[in-house]
Amino acid sequence: MENISFYNGNEMPIVGLGTFRVENNDECKASVKHAIESGYTHIDTAMIYENEHKVGEGIAEGLASTGLKRSDLFITSKLWLDDYGRKNVETAYETSLKKLNLDYLDLYLMHWPGTDEALMIDTWQGMEDLYKDNKVKNIGVSNFNVEHLEALLAQVSIKPVINQVEFHPYLLQESLRRYLEVQNIHMESWSPLMNAQILEDATVKSVAEEVGKSPAQVIIRWNIEHGVVVIPKSVTPSRIEENLNVFDFNLTPTQIEKLDSLNEDKRIGPDPIGYNGH
Repeated sequence: MENISFYNGNEMPIVGLGTFRVENNDECKASVKHAIESGYTHIDTAMIYENEHKVGEGIAEGLASTGLKRSDLFITSKLWLDDYGRKNVETAYETSLKKLNLDYLDLYLMHWPGTDEALMIDTWQGMEDLYKDNKVKNIGVSNFNVEHLEALLAQVSIKPVINQVEFHPYLLQESLRRYLEVQNIHMESWSPLMNAQILEDATVKSVAEEVGKSPAQVIIRWNIEHGVVVIPKSVTPSRIEENLNVFDFNLTPTQIEKLDSLNEDKRIGPDPIGYNGH
């Protein structure tokens, strides 16, 4: 497993297990457990996914069966818009911890910028409070555009370590990527496989044939080659294993260029501008 390093010196595994749209049931628990047994040390969830309880059970069972310690894992959850406001952040964080049955998170994210700039900044100050009190290892944001980050950075003392956004060959987010690079904020991609849509793309398939890997492995590797943290979601044991088996090959500059050229600025999720959770 490869790690990226944040500006604060902490590290994060570049591949993790995503759990978006995974039901809060025993399949969720089993997939998290299997991921940890297969070598994943990075698990991503969120309050709004409503599965923190089973994710937490999977973490506990995975630790028990592998003999790993909690400190060997990197766990992310996210603050939902309904809990925004500096005074609400800690309560929401503690609620997530309770559901996950953990003492701390490695990364806590503001899930969306929302449509109220003052509230966004006030909420981030609540995130900073958690960080300053050593309650969380790292704080970041999700779905922030350049203008959201500009507004935030003009007002706050601690900048996010990461921005988790939609990113795949159909949505390259080039200006955002450049901006994050300059700011030394990492990028992370959610739904990197576009709910499997991208796996049917002819170019993706042809690159997969060239390198002798699956289309999913090619997309995950493409994220890694761009230095982007990637959290493919699966509940299928064989796919969970396959999605992590991406460190024994590289894509050539030509192959990366081919995949980059698929960009259509096409989103499968909401546009962060104007999205307030409804």
